[in-house]
Amino acid sequence: MPKMKTKRAAAKRFKMTGTGALKRNKAYRRHILTKKSPKTKRNLRKAAILDDSNAKTMKKILPYM
Repeated sequence: MPKMKTKRAAAKRFKMTGTGALKRNKAYRRHILTKKSPKTKRNLRKAAILDDSNAKTMKKILPYM
């Protein structure tokens, strides 16, 4: 059986935490920031944990993570 390949796009976007959860960055912080409040922009800086419904799929895409 050949080696499984990691999807490189996913590998760049997700990191594994110590407990095995996947960590991701939040969207909506690239442009059009003038209309967003400082509180919103501050909360978008923080990383989020991937929810369970998507984590199962991502763990198949990232076999060696």
